[in-house]
Amino acid sequence: MTVDRNSLQFDNRDGAAGSGGTVNLGFEPGKPSPTSQGSRIASAVLSPAVQLWLRSQVQQVDELKVKIEGSDRQIFSGAIPKVTAAARGAVYKGLHLTEVALEGCGIRINLGQALKGQPLRLMESVPVAGVLRLSQADLNASLKAPLLADALSEFLLPLLPLTDREKSLKLQNSQIAIEAGVLTLSAAILRAGGRQIPLVLRTGLRMASDHELMFEAPEIEMDGELKSSDFNGFKIDFGPEVEIEELLLSPGEIVCRGGIRVLP
Repeated sequence: MTVDRNSLQFDNRDGAAGSGGTVNLGFEPGKPSPTSQGSRIASAVLSPAVQLWLRSQVQQVDELKVKIEGSDRQIFSGAIPKVTAAARGAVYKGLHLTEVALEGCGIRINLGQALKGQPLRLMESVPVAGVLRLSQADLNASLKAPLLADALSEFLLPLLPLTDREKSLKLQNSQIAIEAGVLTLSAAILRAGGRQIPLVLRTGLRMASDHELMFEAPEIEMDGELKSSDFNGFKIDFGPEVEIEELLLSPGEIVCRGGIRVLP
């Protein structure tokens, strides 16, 4: 199982979701998880322990693999050369992740202190490379989670041309369609008195920089009327610790490849 930020590829890169292709994250049906080479501690203790911990952090996961690489001497000194993890069908706090693979290198932890009862922690920041595939079905399932639903409402509130804007925006029946380079959000705005206003937001989405995404030619339709919008070129900044290398919007799915620096 390898997650290389320069070579990790998707088997169905050019195919639509549901076409039968799968992301190549190292899953081979019927085969056990690979074991770490050079360290009996990693293969017999650490990898299974980390896999068990990851399973405890998610609500559901269909498949999960963890591999820790390094010699016993390196691990005892608190230095772990590489950790890779791949998951399929994971649900975390209501967010449905179709397929995800991560790789962290050059990890240093306070293992000696941890063995004496102190909390385990990172000694320095760790660069993590990853790739995520999100199907349209899983994205829409995630919209039902309060975490994403609230974030979507807060994001849209200052952008929509509402004349009697309230302190919060309540959306119902939210659905997102993923097309080639374009996202379309359909929802109903629930206003005071129970009135529902149909909302459709169409926008292109592309990389503006290695840590920013930008709306392209957005259109807002409210209650059947096309409204003018002043957020063409609106940017979403993920911060300096995030590095987006590739963003692909294909019919029925989103693929994102990049990295993040995990701080101690």
